[in-house]
Amino acid sequence: MKRGARQKKEERLPIQHWSHSSLLSFLRNPLAWHKRYVLKIYDTPSGPAAVIGRAGHKALEHFYSGADKETATRLGLEYLRSVPDFEINFGVAKTSRAKKMKRDSMEKDYLQAVGFYLARAPKHKVLGVEVSGVVSVDGHALPLKAISDLVIESRAYPGHIDIVDHKFVDSFSKSAAQKPLFIMQAIFNYHTVSQLFERPVRQFIVYECKKRKNADGSAQMRRYVLDFETIQQDFEVFRRLINDATEELRTRKVFLPNPSDMFEGEDSFTAYRLSLLD
Repeated sequence: MKRGARQKKEERLPIQHWSHSSLLSFLRNPLAWHKRYVLKIYDTPSGPAAVIGRAGHKALEHFYSGADKETATRLGLEYLRSVPDFEINFGVAKTSRAKKMKRDSMEKDYLQAVGFYLARAPKHKVLGVEVSGVVSVDGHALPLKAISDLVIESRAYPGHIDIVDHKFVDSFSKSAAQKPLFIMQAIFNYHTVSQLFERPVRQFIVYECKKRKNADGSAQMRRYVLDFETIQQDFEVFRRLINDATEELRTRKVFLPNPSDMFEGEDSFTAYRLSLLD
């Protein structure tokens, strides 16, 4: 294909890159994806768990950047309190009093979760915090974007680097390292970090931290490790998925809602209905 024709074909794409969150959104609910990633409309409220998770990430970002535990915890709490009510989906909590009670519960969960993590915070030789990048990868139809919580020197494999991801959860995952969602996220981060640091990347490490205290006194944190050497065939599956999704973008003429989507189904169906009325 001539360069001019190839560029013209690529110009028809509504996005410039794929990320883990945008790809999952596209597969789950194309209309909600179009609204957020093409039209850049960000008016869908986040659930309390997502807000707590972002606050926890903010605290750990400051901690691994050099802040002490108290300062990091305070900065994360300040972020949590700065999120306005209209950006939070309070569910059945409709009155001001009910929302205030929900916010108090969110702060309690946040403080518990961050406290559990920082009480026995994993020690790393940190090379990068909140490492963001957009890279072009041979064989992939669009560039890939990812943000890595931490990039660290690998202890298990000297000369290599590892990627660390943090998650604040209500319950631990089962066999997380074998789940497709886990593997997809890991490969997005692998491609960006390997190019940005120009060093071999060996492991994707996830620390899950429970927000509520275990009644039996068991550990509040769980560690999952994915060795990239063991999932080489998944890289090809990933490449095909990226290219198939990109090709669908080239040919798609309409974006349909997914009313059964538990996160954005109602919102996407409303958007579709309004577009028909317009």
